[in-house]
Amino acid sequence: MNKSIFIKSIIFLLLLSCSSKKGSKAKELSTPKYTADWESLQKYEVPEWYKDLKFGIYFHWGPYSVPAYKNEWYSIWMYKEGHDINKYHKETYGNLDTFGYKDFIPMFKAEKFDADVWADLFVKAGAQFAGPIAEHADGFAMWDSDLTEWDAKDMGPKIDVVGEMEKAIKARGLKFITTYHRHWLYSWYPTWDENTDASNPLYEGLYGPKVPEGTFVMANKPTNPLPDDKFNQEWLDRLTELTTKYDPDIVWFDNKMDIIGEDYRKQFLANFYNQGLAKGKDVVVTYKFTDLAIGSAVLDLERSRMSEKKDFTWLTDDSIDWNAWSNIQNPAYKSTNRLIDFLVDVVSKNGAVLLNITPTAEGVIPEEVEKRLLQMGEWLTVNGEAIYGTRPWKIYGEGPAEVIEGHLSEHKNKDNTAKDIRFTTKGETLYATVLDWSTEPIHIKSLSNKDQTIKSIELLGSDETIIWEQTSSALIMQPSKVKIGDYAFVYKINF
Repeated sequence: MNKSIFIKSIIFLLLLSCSSKKGSKAKELSTPKYTADWESLQKYEVPEWYKDLKFGIYFHWGPYSVPAYKNEWYSIWMYKEGHDINKYHKETYGNLDTFGYKDFIPMFKAEKFDADVWADLFVKAGAQFAGPIAEHADGFAMWDSDLTEWDAKDMGPKIDVVGEMEKAIKARGLKFITTYHRHWLYSWYPTWDENTDASNPLYEGLYGPKVPEGTFVMANKPTNPLPDDKFNQEWLDRLTELTTKYDPDIVWFDNKMDIIGEDYRKQFLANFYNQGLAKGKDVVVTYKFTDLAIGSAVLDLERSRMSEKKDFTWLTDDSIDWNAWSNIQNPAYKSTNRLIDFLVDVVSKNGAVLLNITPTAEGVIPEEVEKRLLQMGEWLTVNGEAIYGTRPWKIYGEGPAEVIEGHLSEHKNKDNTAKDIRFTTKGETLYATVLDWSTEPIHIKSLSNKDQTIKSIELLGSDETIIWEQTSSALIMQPSKVKIGDYAFVYKINF
């Protein structure tokens, strides 16, 4: 064979082989990795980028922000005869056949809403992920939907809230989260009651299908009858529109999702996970209780936390207000100290915090809410290395105070010699966060010289030299002479 012909033949075969491999790779990428069954979905692995996230912000904001009375469940209790909200509604707005929940929508104008201003605040607060409630239990979509006219682009503020927040949040390098509560809509309103506007078929797009009286129950009780295929399909279709149109990194679900047909829940997970892979990224879904199979998504707790360190990544959602998730007339905001202590405790146990804030109907974040967020951001600017990207240590902490049902005491311990301490790690560095300022020596029993030998210790935010010694019973650190900051205090320990 001619030498040049031989060389050309070899090159041709190599090109053909490469082409075949590329075609095989393309086929592999186009083939969905996940199928709509638990065995497949439980092979899901939480991405490393999510494990690095520790603090996020979202907000309850919608037509229920207009009355701003009691809480975000105004839309259900206004129809409950004898309820305090029902009485308030009738006295303030009139009877339910003439002024129903739908009539708050034109009053929800959001005239001062600015997605860029909000996103800038989230960055200053130290959040790593943020986003809106896409649809609450009230059935009003906060995005520009082609599937319903009952949305924020077509009614009320005439703004695509989800779309505006997506652009602003992603532009600042934060991960984008949307939350979805639509399953609560089923039997949320008294669609059986002819004395209210909720029974009018003209408003079924907002109030949902007609169901028998007594169908609504809380999440821990069986729903009877369950939603039909039409409601299930609408739940999935709107969710699919939301996720394909706005490409969130994280989709968060409220509880009671188990009333939705299991096949629909599995189909969403498979669709969303495969959508992420097709776009070259890993995505995250969260769930509560047993709404999804263990291992198929990230477990979320509400207003609570684990009592011990866990070997799996988890989330907790908490509100900045002790009593409500939306803006109300008489708020009871948590102190910045409590918010930071809560974050430190959760992170030490392998969790992350999604903090809810409470904008007004006009689109203003209340001054006291903004103040707390900025104070958290200032603390994280100094101490964030003990939070962001960390992993739990062999134990989550030491200290005299017990965590009772997930709640830390709002007040501080009086014993200065025994402090609440939480641990996190990053590489060879251990962070010991002391929740109270100490004027007495700090003893850490789990860092005696029987374990690891310490090389150096510094107090983040301070130039003062820390005086310390390791004994057979504990690491003993002498108190700093100058107090730095008002909240938790982080000691960086190098081995």
